Amino acid sequence: MANVELTSLAKLPTLSKLRKLELSDNVISGGLEVLAERCPNLTYLNLSGNKIKDLSTVEALQNLKNLKSLDLFNCDVTNLEDYRESVFELLQQITYLDGFDQEDNEAPDSEDEDDEEGDEEDEEDEDEAGPPGEYEEDEDDAGSDLGEGEEEEEVGLSYLMKEEIQDEDDDDDYVEEGGDEEEEAEGVRGEKRKREPEDEGEEEDD
Repeated sequence: MANVELTSLAKLPTLSKLRKLELSDNVISGGLEVLAERCPNLTYLNLSGNKIKDLSTVEALQNLKNLKSLDLFNCDVTNLEDYRESVFELLQQITYLDGFDQEDNEAPDSEDEDDEEGDEEDEEDEDEAGPPGEYEEDEDDAGSDLGEGEEEEEVGLSYLMKEEIQDEDDDDDYVEEGGDEEEEAEGVRGEKRKREPEDEGEEEDD
């Protein structure tokens, strides 16, 4: 809600999960106790460029127990003597005031922190996935194995087909040979039948 000519926080809705609130460049001069009631979990609050003039107004933020960073830049209160020391003493829960801690160390940018976390997650995903190229090689190997298997199947089929053809030829030869043997056997029987009456006549003559 930056730069929207906001003069009061009286109509601020209850936002119990809200952690970061931008109220810079408005016309707020007091009533900050509403923030502790409506947004108790705030960790970052930007009130820079408002009409806050004295420490008593800032004192109302003591009930924001999770508040870590407060920005009052360009407010009249910053012109007070020992402003920084007084605010850090008044709000002992905060770590950063106007972007710096008590030892003048700059606060980390929240966006940079998010980027770093994102980079770490990406690195973890890459580690789990393994170095690039491995999966492609595995696919190639699988393809070559399939190719060899198909060739073996084709060779096996052709071998079986040849054997079946040979078996059929052998059966045909066997049938033909058997037929000749049967014909010869019938011929022999016929001869025997012819000979038998003659033999009987000879016996009678005797």
